[in-house]
Amino acid sequence: MFSIFITPVLLLCSLGSGDALNTTNVKQKEWAFALKPTWVEEFNYKGLPDKNKWGYDLGGSGWGNNEKQNYTNKIENASVGGGLLTITAKKESSENMAYSSARLITKNKLDVLYGRIEVKAKLPAGRGTWPAIWMLPTDSQYGGWPKSGEIDIMEHVGYDQDNVHFSTHSEAYYFKINTQKTAKKIIKGVSEDFHIYRLDWTPESIKGYYDNEKVFEFINEHKTYKEWPFNKRFHLLLNVAVGGDWGGSEGIDDNIFPQKMQVDYVRYYKLIE
Repeated sequence: MFSIFITPVLLLCSLGSGDALNTTNVKQKEWAFALKPTWVEEFNYKGLPDKNKWGYDLGGSGWGNNEKQNYTNKIENASVGGGLLTITAKKESSENMAYSSARLITKNKLDVLYGRIEVKAKLPAGRGTWPAIWMLPTDSQYGGWPKSGEIDIMEHVGYDQDNVHFSTHSEAYYFKINTQKTAKKIIKGVSEDFHIYRLDWTPESIKGYYDNEKVFEFINEHKTYKEWPFNKRFHLLLNVAVGGDWGGSEGIDDNIFPQKMQVDYVRYYKLIE
């Protein structure tokens, strides 16, 4: 955040004998978030996810990480009931892949530039699971991944139970060159209880909170898009991957399936100045 600081000594030296010292206009810009969410998904219905709020990424291409699941739009993989969204990863043959799952997206339904996002969720467990709550650019105006950025509000790999990660990726800072901005926190019982995963995003910073405790902060360096592509609109993704370069780095335990990520709510609050 830019601030203007003028030391009293220097300022007094510039004043004439009849001048008055007035610093009332010297103020640091502050950011806040709306008290009420402007987009809410409480999952208070039954059946498939609301098509007015959610779309799907589909297929089994490996998704750039050698993942082993096929993403579907079937109710067996993504369903709503009992006030919860349930994303289920299953051990079954699905479009030439050995597992099925779902990846829900808000692209062209909720695309946001800045704001607060809260997701209350309970995560799957077991070696080979890789759930995520994250964001991708809607328009990729700076180019393909990672040039236009990625925000990982929550990532968890089942072989490292209860260790939850918050990260951002850009052309200058991303995992394949080991420069990503990242933090992690042990949350005991992450697969037994619901926890709140939160992003606070302003023009000056990206901050991550788990159960309202700050775990991550990345300050805008005001250089180029290579460091900070986070000035364009992004959309939200919820998914459970199986295997992959990270999630499957210690193998997949087929005895654990099916595995579920359950989401109690998703809330978006606008940024206000």
